[in-house]
Amino acid sequence: QVQLVESGGGLVQAGGSLRLSCAASGRTANTYALGWFRQAPGKERAFVAVVSSTGGTYYGDSVKGRFTISRDNAKNTVYLQMNSLKPEDTAVYYCAARMRGVVTTPNNYGYWGQGTQVTVSS
Repeated sequence: QVQLVESGGGLVQAGGSLRLSCAASGRTANTYALGWFRQAPGKERAFVAVVSSTGGTYYGDSVKGRFTISRDNAKNTVYLQMNSLKPEDTAVYYCAARMRGVVTTPNNYGYWGQGTQVTVSS
């Protein structure tokens, strides 16, 4: 069992930066792949980035070159550094965990945080 708690969302102007954090609790949390998804109003939940238990990363096309995912296994925490933010990045951002493998579909993640709002103004 893994519990996830996100933090770091907020309001930022276009071109600005934010860093999201997700603290994972549970005895084996550092063996899980940890991902970030986002959901804008009226849209489906979309893949943003994922980091494997060994540090391998994969990004959605819309955030490549702007966002960086990382994890600190000693702290059981995953981060999402978001730079050059655009109004279209506005969404609720969710942290998710799965036991094995790096995948991009939300249905393959069994554990979710409560979400944190990111709003980018133009």
